[in-house]
Amino acid sequence: MTDFSKLLNPEQCAAATAGDGPLLVLAAAGTGKTRTLVHRVAYLIEKGVTPDRILLLTFTNRAAREMRERAEKLVGDAVASIWSGTFHSICARLLRRYGSGLGYAPGFQILDEDDQKKILGDLIKASVPDPKDFVKKDLVAKMISEAANERRPVADIARRWLTKAAGVEPDKIAAIAEKYEARKRELGAMDFDDLLVNGLKLLTSERTAGVREMLQEHFLYVLVDEYQDTNGLQAEFTDILAAKHRNILAVGDDFQCIYTWRGAQIENIMEFPRRWTGCRTIKLERNYRSVPEVLDVANVVMKDAPQQFEKTLRPHRGGRGEKPVVYRVYDAKTMANEIYKLVSEARALGYRYGDMAVLYRSHFQSIDVQLTLARMKVPFRITSGVGVFEQLHVKDVLAYLRLVVNPTDELSFLRFVELLPGVGEKSAKTYWEKLGRNFDGRSKECRDALGKLLGAKARPLWPPLAKCFECACDHLEADEVGELIEDFCDLFYEDHLRKAWEEAEAEDRLADLKELAAQIAGNEGGLEAFLSDVALMTNLDVRKNDPTQDLLTLSTIHQAKGMEWPVVFVPWLSEGLFPSGKAVEEGRMDEERRLFYVVVTRAKDLLYLFSPQMRKTPDGGMFPVEASVFLREIPPQLVTVKRVAGFPPAYGSGSGYGNRGGFGGGYGAGSYGSRGGYGGSSGGRGGYGSRRGGYGGGRASGGSSSGLHTTWRH
Repeated sequence: MTDFSKLLNPEQCAAATAGDGPLLVLAAAGTGKTRTLVHRVAYLIEKGVTPDRILLLTFTNRAAREMRERAEKLVGDAVASIWSGTFHSICARLLRRYGSGLGYAPGFQILDEDDQKKILGDLIKASVPDPKDFVKKDLVAKMISEAANERRPVADIARRWLTKAAGVEPDKIAAIAEKYEARKRELGAMDFDDLLVNGLKLLTSERTAGVREMLQEHFLYVLVDEYQDTNGLQAEFTDILAAKHRNILAVGDDFQCIYTWRGAQIENIMEFPRRWTGCRTIKLERNYRSVPEVLDVANVVMKDAPQQFEKTLRPHRGGRGEKPVVYRVYDAKTMANEIYKLVSEARALGYRYGDMAVLYRSHFQSIDVQLTLARMKVPFRITSGVGVFEQLHVKDVLAYLRLVVNPTDELSFLRFVELLPGVGEKSAKTYWEKLGRNFDGRSKECRDALGKLLGAKARPLWPPLAKCFECACDHLEADEVGELIEDFCDLFYEDHLRKAWEEAEAEDRLADLKELAAQIAGNEGGLEAFLSDVALMTNLDVRKNDPTQDLLTLSTIHQAKGMEWPVVFVPWLSEGLFPSGKAVEEGRMDEERRLFYVVVTRAKDLLYLFSPQMRKTPDGGMFPVEASVFLREIPPQLVTVKRVAGFPPAYGSGSGYGNRGGFGGGYGAGSYGSRGGYGGSSGGRGGYGSRRGGYGGGRASGGSSSGLHTTWRH
């Protein structure tokens, strides 16, 4: 028998070698959760438990494979016969064996995401008069998925998601969902959500009561990884399977529950001891990842959080490291430059690019960093989906901007025109040829010519778009390039997004575009230089997927959970950005706090936290933002604070908040220049303050455009 006390610390050993009965293991960040689970499996097998009577449930195939491989090194080939995998894969395995009781043949097809969208697309085309005016198939798929996981009618989810701009009745979504269910039955197929739904039905249906009893008898031990991420279906599934023998081990950390937006229920882990009478609880608090100084900050983050199991991270690493550094910088560009400098310094200290990560709350917060790293030829990979400039909504707007600048850009014209209802690839190419392979939107003759070519569905939308092109020339001459995007969104694209996406997703994409407008407005080289930078960056992206390359990581915090790096940079720790203003409005501050805890605990050696003091507006101005509440809560002795530049002189008297909730007339009468940001309420168009509830009174009526630069630059 293995002496587990020599392989594990006392708390890990207690969890791995625990006797029978329900057990909750609260594994704080970096405390050896996987190691503990692996040794639990090894202990059970050494104790004589038949391997195939052990069920190990994980959330990723990678985690299941890693645990199986590590357990095999301890106890040999016997581990191969344990039941291990994701919830979806285990449900699929059970349904192939026993799904006939629910009417499914063993060889049922599993639909992937593309299959699902193809079926939904066909059903929408066959069921509605004008598919282009209907909710997009991707959004319908999301509604159906959410309804399945929440066990609610699709119409209820549609009522919650659909905006007035979508113009579709929830019952029509429900009708498509019914046809989708019927079509899956015809095909003898299930999608991913069906695997969970039907896996649970296998355990709850009277038709398959014998299967439930057999499985409850068969599985002596049920082990669940990342229990804080379970939804209602998954928690009930494991509760039923473990009900007879009561040997259920749940491993998780309530501090790291950050996926409630996709169905995770923190109540599952919080109520686990109450659901399972006689449950023991073991806390893993010895952290093997981070230097003590990082852990000091992590412990403060969750100190007063409500609804928690108290845990205190204790460092295993000896000696003293560097305190986390809080950088109070002027703006996003200053922040990006500092990150580049720190990356270079870390390289000089011996760190590889692969040892470093920039982790952000939302995609758009990485725009400045992406541009700066690309300009400075720092190789990086984006692991949280595609880069900002490769996202569909950003590419749509960039196509419009490129067409404004270059009337002969065929690809941009085709992409732009295909945004209109009833216009497909073939029609768009026909229009291009009839226009003489040139579309100068600033020419009334050219605008009218395109308007006459458009079909009945697209023609009503053309006048406001024609107005965008008509105003473009004036905007460019007045150096109001950010307002090109503002016009485009106001007059057309916002409604387009709201028809294509549910409200929260549409709002996130609009936030991306506001930030894009601010970037262009503040770009020293103007619009054409900005578009050139973006083109260079996206061309370089082609070479960024080589796993052998030494690349710096850019990722959202959500995607970075479970990962670690010696050096971590966290941008935009400013109010309204992190914590997210929307999350605060919706009462989700607790999850934002947990998200900050997760990002702090990704750092092993060095942690850099950035708080810009100014944020760009889409009209080229600036407005002040407070440091994040999370930074303000950290005792000053736990961090080193560095100011990259001093604060400007007193703001002066502004006119407060705008008439629709945006920042009002600016902070001072004409101080800091025509593009410097704070300008007085008398100048310009009023930015987003007067038109969209945004940021202020526009340009100042006086002053120098270079004022801010000379004030803030070293």
